[in-house]
Amino acid sequence: MNAIEVSNLTFSYDGQVDVIKDISFSIEKGNYVTIVGHNGSGKSTVAKLLIGLLEAKNGKVVIMGQELNEKNVYDIRSNVGIVFQNPDNQFIGSTVADDIAFGLENHCIPQEDMQTIIEDVASRVNMQDFLNSEPTRLSGGQKQRVAIAGILAMEPDIIIFDESTSMLDPQGKASINRQIQKLHDEKNITILSITHDMEEVAQSEHVIVLNKGRIAMEGSPKDIFKEEKKLKEMKLELPFALEFSKKCKEEGLIKEEVCTLEEVVEQLCQLKSIS
Repeated sequence: MNAIEVSNLTFSYDGQVDVIKDISFSIEKGNYVTIVGHNGSGKSTVAKLLIGLLEAKNGKVVIMGQELNEKNVYDIRSNVGIVFQNPDNQFIGSTVADDIAFGLENHCIPQEDMQTIIEDVASRVNMQDFLNSEPTRLSGGQKQRVAIAGILAMEPDIIIFDESTSMLDPQGKASINRQIQKLHDEKNITILSITHDMEEVAQSEHVIVLNKGRIAMEGSPKDIFKEEKKLKEMKLELPFALEFSKKCKEEGLIKEEVCTLEEVVEQLCQLKSIS
């Protein structure tokens, strides 16, 4: 079953210039997919179209078997969680626990069940020690983990990350990328990440490359990274890990090029054990 189906989607902000131009793609339930593109490619616009924050000019969006329209937009949003690039815009509660509880209250979860859920989702994102902290006083990476916890409490079928690491430092980005991968490994949640972070792209299962509102390429990370020339023409770089593995292969340190640092380390360790 497809969690998301997009057919011939077109969108314009001003009614004249199309920023999304007749794109179609599908995402299987439980998959981890990234949409990548340079600034202005239309990737964040796609995220907003998928949850009905923007209305398409043409085409259709189907979420978990339901076609998105005015009548069922709120039902569909109950199955889709979204993490934006600025988590401060999502905070409502005065403490981390209050913020997580807010969504539960809106879904009429019994009071006696809330604390268990709050502690569970906070633990899953390693924020169990911050439940009494003010969200605004946390680091960028911690804020994003709180935003993720609030969404996990709702048990959505789909989580969309809309440039959720763009405002973070390298350490914060790595932390959130690990968290996204952990969610994918732990639960049968469909993950769609709108990103410019090629390190995150490398850890996903499927990649959609947008350029000027159109799908320029689509495939596995390894397939996409083979098109280095096309990526550079779209002002997209290869992940550092892949560039590093290329150099290691040239020096005879590893046997094949890989996309993540974990894979590079694994090959180096295997080589050392053999020698």
